[in-house]
Amino acid sequence: MLILTTPTIEGKEIIEYYGLVTGDSLLGANMYKDVFSGVRDVVGGRTSKYEEELTNARDLATKSMQEKAENKGANAVIGTRVAYHNLGGTMGNTIMVTIFGTAVSYKE
Repeated sequence: MLILTTPTIEGKEIIEYYGLVTGDSLLGANMYKDVFSGVRDVVGGRTSKYEEELTNARDLATKSMQEKAENKGANAVIGTRVAYHNLGGTMGNTIMVTIFGTAVSYKE
């Protein structure tokens, strides 16, 4: 399945639009304790473990979005965007990763 940030698929004809598809993933407060209690690999102010967890959360959200698109009969998602939200408050330091785009079918 193609997942693109562009609104079209260059050189391909989109034959059907299925609408918005989304995927979400949460990083919980315990992840922060685990990451920051063992931060020993900070290089240039970046924590590789933290980045790894964000990548995993983004991958889970992407997989969820892709499955929803496939269930609609799509073979691509265009106009894809990723957003990060700090849920704070009663949710502690939870970060939600949301990915969304338009599910389409294109002529291969």
